[in-house]
Amino acid sequence: MNLFTSVILGIVEGVTEFLPISSTGHLILTSSLSQIDQSEFLKSFEIAIQLGAILSVVVLYWKSFIFEREKLGKVIAAFIPTAIMGLIFYKVMKVYLLGNQGIVLWALFIGGILIIVLEYFYSKKKRNIKEISSVTYKQAVLIGLFQSVAMVPGVSRSAATIMGGLMLGINRKTIVEFSFLLAIPTMAAAVGYDLIKTAVSFTKEQFVYLFIGFIVSFLTAMIAVKFLLSFIRKNNFIPFGIYRIILSILLWYLLYIKRI
Repeated sequence: MNLFTSVILGIVEGVTEFLPISSTGHLILTSSLSQIDQSEFLKSFEIAIQLGAILSVVVLYWKSFIFEREKLGKVIAAFIPTAIMGLIFYKVMKVYLLGNQGIVLWALFIGGILIIVLEYFYSKKKRNIKEISSVTYKQAVLIGLFQSVAMVPGVSRSAATIMGGLMLGINRKTIVEFSFLLAIPTMAAAVGYDLIKTAVSFTKEQFVYLFIGFIVSFLTAMIAVKFLLSFIRKNNFIPFGIYRIILSILLWYLLYIKRI
């Protein structure tokens, strides 16, 4: 890894973190296409720079955590099942799933189909929940369980929570904002836990790469968040499903048939 690739990965993370297209999947595939060695540092880098993107949500939604305690309670309720599952399956995820191109491509492809199918069946379903404060604690826990599926790289944390929310009768804008807020404790815990285990082995140069990726992902994520909120006012998530399918097929060809 070098300064250039840390910037590229930071941009990829910032752009994709909050879109239902899997930031982790894109980071893994970008690393593969750039022929960056799948080292332990790279795996930690791909996890840690997500905190930069999450910081953009803190900046944009800080009032929700300081002044709206009811929202905070729902977010914590949704975070708990994800935290439990993350602690249980951390080693499996880090050792066997991160860096696995095949899993990422299948997750992108199947996830794209599911997004399209769910939008088709639930597009006409009446969604009565238009505020995060109206989400029940039971629904919040269920959303957290949906989010835990995203430990599989390529699934997409935002896609899992958003699709789960739509199935529970929450409207698009509300579940997207809930997904933003839920990302804060989820990714802060994931990054913190990983760094506690791995940061001691980083070199000074690697810390510089990590810092640059963090800053770049923060700046680009600010743009991505505002784009998604604007996009969903007039559109559904089907374009993201189509994108996932096309991307998975294209990358499967490049990585396994053409073998770039």
